[in-house]
This record gives sequence, structure tokens and C-alpha cells, in this order.
Amino acid sequence: MAKSVLLLFAGVLLALAPARIQGGQASAPAASSAAPAGQNPVKPTPESQARAKNVYQIDCAMCHGDNGNGKTDLATSMSLTLNDWTDPKSLADKSDAELFKIIREGKDKMPPEDASRAKDDDVWNLVIYIRSFSKPQAATPTAQK
Repeated sequence: MAKSVLLLFAGVLLALAPARIQGGQASAPAASSAAPAGQNPVKPTPESQARAKNVYQIDCAMCHGDNGNGKTDLATSMSLTLNDWTDPKSLADKSDAELFKIIREGKDKMPPEDASRAKDDDVWNLVIYIRSFSKPQAATPTAQK
């Protein structure tokens, strides 16, 4: 009897697994590891960029550096040669979708950014944040004497 109940339960789970029911319509689970084609779909806000900066500081800065120059003790100790993102040419040949994919899936020794730690919108905002390293910063006005 117990085996029959377990088999029935397993069959129900398998039948429901391919789709979620939302509002009476079946929809496929959201893909979080595949980079959508095309341009970055998010519009940055101060809040989303603050979150991106936080994710970067926790997950990226230890190797890529606080300013994205790639010159850190950890990168050196791991014999990593990282791009200097403060140089506009370093990311010029990469699309936002390519950067999204690298962040989400990892590359070489770089671990992937797990979807449970950063949702897709967070990763897209992280791409914007990383690109900001090579943009000229506002000059500090000098004091007049």
C-alpha cells in the first residue's frame, strides 16, 4: 500500500514539474542562467546600482579590485591576469549579454554568480556598474585662491 501511494505521489510530481500554474495558465519556469540576446534590458536606478555595488563588493572586488583594475593580492597569488576595467578598451569588444553570461556562468577560475544570490536584474545592473569603472569621474573642483 505504501509503495502505491509513493508511486502515485511521484507520478503527480512528475506531471506537475514541467510547468507552474499561474492564474489558470501553465508557464515554463523562468530561465535564470541563460543570457538573453540583445541589449541590457534594465534601466539603472540609484537603488539598483547601490545593490549592484554591494554585490560587486561581496562577490567580485576580492579579485577584480574595488575600482575594477584587477590588481589585487588575491589575483596575484592565484596567478590571474585580469582586465583593467578602468581602461575603456578593456570591455569595448564585449556586449552586455556576453558579460551577463560570464558573470552568471563563470569563466576559467571565476565562479558563477548563483541565481539565489543575485537575480537576473541584479546581474544586468552589475554589468552597468562594471562598465561605470571606465567612465570619466566628475572632476573635483579646485579651490580658488
